[in-house]
Amino acid sequence: MTDKSSALLWAPRLTGIGMSLFLALFALDAFDGKPLAAALPAFLMHLLPALIVAATVAVAWRYPLAGAAAFAFFALAYAVMVRGRLDWIAVIAGPLAAVAGLFFLSWRVSPHGR
Repeated sequence: MTDKSSALLWAPRLTGIGMSLFLALFALDAFDGKPLAAALPAFLMHLLPALIVAATVAVAWRYPLAGAAAFAFFALAYAVMVRGRLDWIAVIAGPLAAVAGLFFLSWRVSPHGR
């Protein structure tokens, strides 16, 4: 395996995990000074997007083209949901689209993608 293909193998996986962790940070907003027992249901609900992204990375680990399609869908769906909020689109949908592109490149350099 060459350095280029090794980098393209790991880059989407690591950025996908990083994106999941980044989205998980937003779940901390559920506490907002509330006691743990009262905030726990909202915290778990706020963690759902991060868990969905993490599950997608797990599937994309084996099937990078499916990961590219899923992350592209996530980016587009989020951009449509927050229509007009370019700052939110740049911070959330932009990295999701970048991960989609990285998974696509990972698929292209793999022996199965040629």
